[in-house]
Amino acid sequence: MRRSTLNVTVAIGFLAVTMGILVARANPATDYEPSVYAGAPTITWFGFALALAIAVGATLSCRGRQQGLGIGLGGLTVTAIVSLPILRNYRFAGMGDALTHLGWTRDIVTGGTAPHELFYPGLHSIATVLHFAGGVSIERGLLIGMVVLFVPFVVFVPLVVRDMTGDELAVGLAAIVSWMVLPINNIATHMGVHTNSNALFLVPPVLFAIVAYLRRRSTLERLPLGVSPFSVLVFLTGLALLLVHPQQMFNVVVLIGAISGVQFLARRRYDDHPMLEHPTTHVHTLSLGALFGLWALGNERFRQAVGGLVTGLLAQDIGGSTEVNQRGTSLTEIGGSLTELFVKMFLDAAIIGLIVGCFILVVWLGRTSLDGETRSLVNYFAFALFPLSAMFLVYFLGTPTMAFRQMGFIYVLLTILAGIALARLVGGLSGVITKPGANAVTALVLGACLVLGLMTVFTSPLIYNPGQHVTDEMMSGYEDGFDHGADDVPYAGMGYDPYRYEQGINGVAGGGDTVGGASAATGSVNATVFSEGNYSGAYPTDEYYFVVTDWDKSRELDVYRELNYDRRALEGLETEPGANKVISNDDFEMYAIDSAP
Repeated sequence: MRRSTLNVTVAIGFLAVTMGILVARANPATDYEPSVYAGAPTITWFGFALALAIAVGATLSCRGRQQGLGIGLGGLTVTAIVSLPILRNYRFAGMGDALTHLGWTRDIVTGGTAPHELFYPGLHSIATVLHFAGGVSIERGLLIGMVVLFVPFVVFVPLVVRDMTGDELAVGLAAIVSWMVLPINNIATHMGVHTNSNALFLVPPVLFAIVAYLRRRSTLERLPLGVSPFSVLVFLTGLALLLVHPQQMFNVVVLIGAISGVQFLARRRYDDHPMLEHPTTHVHTLSLGALFGLWALGNERFRQAVGGLVTGLLAQDIGGSTEVNQRGTSLTEIGGSLTELFVKMFLDAAIIGLIVGCFILVVWLGRTSLDGETRSLVNYFAFALFPLSAMFLVYFLGTPTMAFRQMGFIYVLLTILAGIALARLVGGLSGVITKPGANAVTALVLGACLVLGLMTVFTSPLIYNPGQHVTDEMMSGYEDGFDHGADDVPYAGMGYDPYRYEQGINGVAGGGDTVGGASAATGSVNATVFSEGNYSGAYPTDEYYFVVTDWDKSRELDVYRELNYDRRALEGLETEPGANKVISNDDFEMYAIDSAP
C-alpha cells in the first residue's frame, strides 16, 4: 500500500473513533443501563469497530512511523471504550468496593481522613486532585482516575516488548494483545473503580523500568555516584504501584526476586552467558521488599487479609472448587453453563496462554532463533511465572477472589510474552504461506479474540452480571432514605446490602460497616421467605426498610430469571398492608415494612 493511501486510511480511523466519542457524548444515559454496550449508540460502535480494524491492519502490515500511528489509533480506541461511563455521563459506575472507595475519597475531600491513612491511597488522591483542581464531582474524578491509570497499560506493553526484542512485528502484536485487556476477568478484577484492578495497568511501566535497567548499560546513562537512572525509575514506578495497591507491588517484588534468583544460578553455572552481562537485581529485590514490608505489615487490613487466607486454607468448605460448583449449579438453573461462560470470558485468554506456554517450551528446548539477549529476558519472565503460579494455587485453595486477582497479574506478563511468541508464530507461518497471507490469518484470529475480549471488559447480561451503572436517581433515592429514615431501623436490599451506598454517600470514616444496624451479612432479606409473600418475616427485626433499585430488578428478575426472588412477590408490595412506599423515583423505591401495621 502506498504511503499516501495508508496515511488517508489511518486518518479515516482517527476520524471514526472521534465520531464515536462525540456521538457517545451527545447521547448520555438517561436511565439505568444493564449493559454499557447496548446503551451506547450504534454509530459509536461502528466508529470504534472501523478504527480498530484499521489499527490492527496498520499495526501488522506497517513498520516505523506508520506502525506507530496504528498502535496509537488502537490504544486510543480501546481507551475510548474504557471511558464510555464518562462519555455517557454516568453518575458513577460500580457497586460494592467501588462505593467504599467513593466514601474514602469523600473522607479525604472533607478532611475526615488523610491520604496516607489509607492502605492504597493512589486512586483516591488522583480523584481528589481532579475534584479540587478541575472542579469535577468526586464520582467523576474517580472514573477519570480509572482511565488515567489504564492508559499506561496500552502505552507501555509495546514499549516493554520493544526493549526486550526490538522486533517491530512483536511490538505490534503485543499492542494488539494489550487491547484485549486480558488482566480483567470480571471475577476478581474489574474495569471500574477497583484499586487492585487499576494497579494491574501500572505494572507494565515497572516492567519497562526493569528491562531498561537490565539492557541499557552505557556509562553515559548514569546519575551521580554511578546510579543507573533506570534503577531509580524501578523504585519510583514501584512506589507508585504500592500506593495504588500493595498486592500488585508484592507480585513485582516476587518477579524481581525470581530474576535475581535466575541471575544467581546463571553466575554459578555459566562462564559465558548474556545474563552475566546484566546488572543484578538483588538490591532492588531487597529494597522494594523492605518498602512493601514497612507499608503493609503495620496495616490492619493487610493483617486481616492474611488471616482470611490462613482461615481459608484450613477450612474445608472454602476454596475455588467449592465456589465454582456453586456458580455452576446456579448457571444451570437460569439456562446457562460454565462452558458457555468460560468461552465468553476466558477463551481469548486461554488461546493466548496456550500460545505463550508453547513458546516458552520451544525456547527451553533451544528450538528458536531468538538472540541470546532476548532469550535471557524471556527466561526471566518465564521463570518468574513459577512462584507467581504457586501463589495462585495457594490463593485458590484459601481465598478464591485473591486467586483471580493473581491471575490478572500473571496475564500482564503473558500479554507481554504473547507479542514475542506471536511474532515467532507469524514468522513460521510466513514460511508455509505468503507473508501477506500470514498477516491476514493473524489479523482474523486476533481480531476475533479482540472482539471477544472487549465484549467482556465490562460486566453485562452477556456474562450473567448486569452493568453496575449508578444513576442520579439511585444516589438521590439512597440519600433521601438515609436522611429521613428512622434511627435504629435497619435497611435491607434485594440480594444487595445498602450499607455500601451509605459509605459512598456519607463517607467511611467513623461510620463503620452498618446502616441502621444492618451490615453486609444482614443487609438482605431472606429470598425464600420474601418470595412467598411473607414480607415481615423475611427479615429478623419487626420493622425494616426494604430498598430496591432498577439494578436489583435487572439482576434478580431479568438476568437471574427469578432464581432467588419472585417477580410477583415484588409486585405484591404495592398492595401489602404492612408495606408502605416511602420513597420512589424512576430507578429507586424504598418501603417501610412493619409486622404490626
